[in-house]
Parts: sequence; structure tokens; C-alpha cells
Amino acid sequence: MKKFFSMALYSACLLILCQCTTLKPVAQEQNGEWVHMFNGKDLNDWTTKIHHYEVGDNYGDTFRVEDSIIKVRYDKYEGDFNERYGHLYYNTPYSYYHLVIEYRFVGELHPGAPGYTIKNSGVMFHSQDPRTMLKEQDWPISVEMQFLAGLEEGSPRPTGNMCSPGTDVVYEGKIDPRHCINSTSKTYYGDQWVRAEAIVLGDSLVTHIINGEKVLEYTQPQIGGGVANGYDPAVKIDGTLLKEGFIALQSEGQPIDFRMVKIKNLKGCMDPKAINFHKDYIKSDPEACIYK
Repeated sequence: MKKFFSMALYSACLLILCQCTTLKPVAQEQNGEWVHMFNGKDLNDWTTKIHHYEVGDNYGDTFRVEDSIIKVRYDKYEGDFNERYGHLYYNTPYSYYHLVIEYRFVGELHPGAPGYTIKNSGVMFHSQDPRTMLKEQDWPISVEMQFLAGLEEGSPRPTGNMCSPGTDVVYEGKIDPRHCINSTSKTYYGDQWVRAEAIVLGDSLVTHIINGEKVLEYTQPQIGGGVANGYDPAVKIDGTLLKEGFIALQSEGQPIDFRMVKIKNLKGCMDPKAINFHKDYIKSDPEACIYK
């Protein structure tokens, strides 16, 4: 109960901050609590895995940095898309954290990409290590916060949904058999920037937030389900709760830009006697404590 109370308190404070951004727009982001996973210059802290290629092979310069933006592009691809689903992994795994990403869809779907991937991308979390993925594995065993944009006026297409390649989640009290669960977000059209946030508390509660509004909540992310193919069977142990994992930006045929990717770690030393104690942690990690 303490864990969920802390989450509720944290979410309440977050919403208050979102409503007060005109007063202090960046104060909370410049005090050393946030880590900018993307440095605006290069992808040195990231690793690529693209279907049909070995880990580390950024085929066709799929993920690139231009104008201080991570751009997903396909102009250097030979032939059709050919299921070359790709993921760009941050090299550090996390367990309890608050993730913030700003994205926008641009350009046209690459020829040969499935129709459902039009203005469709996402961020994977609690993912397996990309080094455990086989060359012909299409999707990582992970949980996805799916990003979508509207295709035509009057046809709702929410963003910030949950999709589950090789995983399951508990939604409204039971494991939900659907691969994707829609959020309650608004539909965003065109190439506008959208702010997506995920508050992930280990293997307990996960909250999705779009432009400051909570749009989806579920619990107990775990290995299971289908969709992911070509994986090492030793990695997919169904029923295993996902306590931590890697974070990855997605590529599946639709050009997209990411201008911000940052994270606040919520797990650490909670002993006030330690020199690295921090009031914002909600999950104790006694081994991380440093004393004089």
C-alpha cells in the first residue's frame, strides 16, 4: 500500500507541476534530478538492433542525429521495408523511473511497411537486453508505450496506448488478452510535437501521461503473450514479472523525430543518513547508499 500511496502522491504533484509550467517551466528539470538520455549531439550512449541485422548494425543510418534531434529515416534503404523493424536502446537498464519523451511524426510511410504502421511508433521499456536478441527476432520482449497520430478528421486515434510484444499486463484486475490497450488520450494530427511520459514502478504500477493528462494505467508487466517472433526460447519464460529492463525508441517504417528523451530515477538510497539520500526516491536501494 505504501508503494501505491507514494505513486498517487507523485502523480498528484506531477499534475500540479504540469498546470503551473507558466510560472516555473524548467526549474524541476535543471536541478540535477533529471538525466538527459539524449545529449543532442550523438548516439554514443545507445545501441541499435534492427530485424535481419546483428545488434549494433544501424542499417541505412536508420537512427541519426541532425539539428539536435534523433531522426528515424529510411531514405538510405535499398528496396521495400522488408520488416526491418528497428529499436534504439539506451545502454542503461532501469526499474523505477519517470520517463519523458517529446516526438512528432513527419514524412511518408516507407514503401512496403505494413499499413498499420502509418504514423505509428513508440518507446519500449522493461525490454530484454538487445544483446540477447537473435538476428531474425522482429520485436523485443518488452512493453510498449505506443505513439499514434490521427489519419483523418473525425476518426479518433489515441496515442500513449499499451502494446505487448512477448508480454502481458494486468488491466482492470486481470491479465488482458489484447495485444494493445487504447488510452483515453485526445487524437493529435499533423506534425505537432507531443509530450509522452511513463511512470514505471518496477513490476507493479505503470502510468501513461500525454501532454500532462493521465491516459492509461495498468499493473504487473510480465513475460507472456505472442506477437514477438524469432526469439531465443530461453529468454521468454512466460509468467516472469518484469522488474526492470532497457528502454528503446522504435522504428517501423514511419519517419519520426525525437527531440527530448530524459529520465528521473525513482530508485535509490532512502536513508537520510547517507550522503546520496534523495527525497524523490520511492523505491529503496540500500546497496546504493554512500556514507561518510
